[in-house]
Amino acid sequence: MTVLKESGPDPTDALSSVPVAGSRRGVPVVGKLKFCYGPMDCGKSTLALQIDHNHARQGRRGMVLVRHDRSGEPQITSRIGLTRKATEVGNDTDLRLLVREQWAAGRHVDYLIVDEAQFLSPDQVDQLAELADDVQIDVYCFGIATDFRSVLFPGAARLFELADELQPVQVEVLCWCGQTGRFNARVSDGEVLRAGDTVVVADTEQVLVESSLTSRSEGEPNTVRYQVLCRRHFRLGDLGPTSAQHGQLRLT
Repeated sequence: MTVLKESGPDPTDALSSVPVAGSRRGVPVVGKLKFCYGPMDCGKSTLALQIDHNHARQGRRGMVLVRHDRSGEPQITSRIGLTRKATEVGNDTDLRLLVREQWAAGRHVDYLIVDEAQFLSPDQVDQLAELADDVQIDVYCFGIATDFRSVLFPGAARLFELADELQPVQVEVLCWCGQTGRFNARVSDGEVLRAGDTVVVADTEQVLVESSLTSRSEGEPNTVRYQVLCRRHFRLGDLGPTSAQHGQLRLT
């Protein structure tokens, strides 16, 4: 009787790399790293708080982290009024150690919520990927992709490179012309700034500045605010007929 020799997987078969059901137990379970991004005012912080709420309701235990919240406090704040205390991430914070400290205190961690993730260093994003891969923690990051020059933040760039899922926040923010706004213009004295400190976090009432701004003259600080623009009007520096609109982010 002729015995047919079992052949290996067909390299042309698109499913050949998928383990059969009986052997999937040998495939390690990993967490996921997700980056939700969008311009100012699109609801990123609100979404972060909603996801935290949904997971907590299912009995999952998480940590809420933030880097430079607009309030200047260790918390996540949404412009619609929602607030949640959070752990502030510093320049030298090792995110893996934060999780290990929770374990050492007897608190399990199923997921991480990270707001203002664009301000993370690339190394810190690598640490988040390591937590997802090696200890099965789900990581949800929220932030702005580009700075006021339309250049990717280093943390956001690394998230684009490593994240399992990239999701633009679906709440549409409009430019003054009615087109979709994608660019966070920094404005001083009615002009769109093209150079300056990368990290300046401002809101209508409260301000946090990581690097100092250049003053017009000693004792007379510039008035700086942010305005979301479409690509065309960002490129032209056109703030529209009523550039001092109520509710635009302002730094004085």
